[in-house]
Amino acid sequence: MESELKVALAQIAPVWLNKEGTITKIKTCIKEAAITGAELIIFGEALLPGYPFWLAFTEGAKWDLKVNKEIHAHYVRNAIQVEAGELDPICTLAKENNIAIYLGIMERAKDRGGHSIYCSLVYINEEGEIKSVHRKLQPTYDERLTWAPGDGNGLKVHPLKQFTVGGLNCWENWMPLPRTALYGLGENLHIAVWPGNDHNTKDITRFIARESRSFVISVSSLMKKEDFPKDTPHLSSILEQAPNVMANGGSCIAGPDGEWLVEPVIDKEGLIYHTLDFNRVYEERQNFDVVGHYSRPDVTKLTINRERQSTVEFKD
Repeated sequence: MESELKVALAQIAPVWLNKEGTITKIKTCIKEAAITGAELIIFGEALLPGYPFWLAFTEGAKWDLKVNKEIHAHYVRNAIQVEAGELDPICTLAKENNIAIYLGIMERAKDRGGHSIYCSLVYINEEGEIKSVHRKLQPTYDERLTWAPGDGNGLKVHPLKQFTVGGLNCWENWMPLPRTALYGLGENLHIAVWPGNDHNTKDITRFIARESRSFVISVSSLMKKEDFPKDTPHLSSILEQAPNVMANGGSCIAGPDGEWLVEPVIDKEGLIYHTLDFNRVYEERQNFDVVGHYSRPDVTKLTINRERQSTVEFKD
């Protein structure tokens, strides 16, 4: 049915800080999801090539520490430069399988010099076209030691069958104004990506759904102590302090009434499937529409700057 959309939540562990290995795993998931008839697949925050877990275990805030410098350099080398075509194999798969993709990456942004990295959420449509790259507006706590702050350029939504889909990274989902920006663009399927753990997803997923009267999909990754590759720089220093489980998943789906369609899935790797019925959006908007009949733009209004920020502007 045209009103239905089959989605796949990819709750997987990365091949940590290994760009090529993680891309291979992502491609396998896309192919598997497409075989089942999924029309949208979502991967967690920073999955490609992984979340900077080491910062909590290696005195990440200590000034001029060689351990952190060397791991950071390894991280940057395995980040993705979109302009260089490093997502092309994934885009090709999207087109071949007629499947849209939300993918969390570490982006080594060429338009910011190519040395700093951004936590970015990429949307690839079913034609294999990259339609938005949203750089996380505000890295959280120790993330600020390795990620740069983004801008509003990626605050965009996209048509997918009858749905209008948009997304935010991790604790951005707690920021009311970016949420409002997406609501105002007509979003009715919200994607929230996380590095992992149900303590993040179990409350905010249902809250956003209830607030927006939209479907909300939260997708998290997994990470266990044994998932650190043996060639990780300073691995012994990381493992000395690391717990057995750093990310337990918690991927889930809430309906437009704020009730669970898929409760948080814990400690299980693989694809989670569900079919969404767009008609539920209209039903729940009957009594509340946060940017429609239940808003007062004559009293309060939000202004968004979607200009892609760059340090240098050339006029040749």
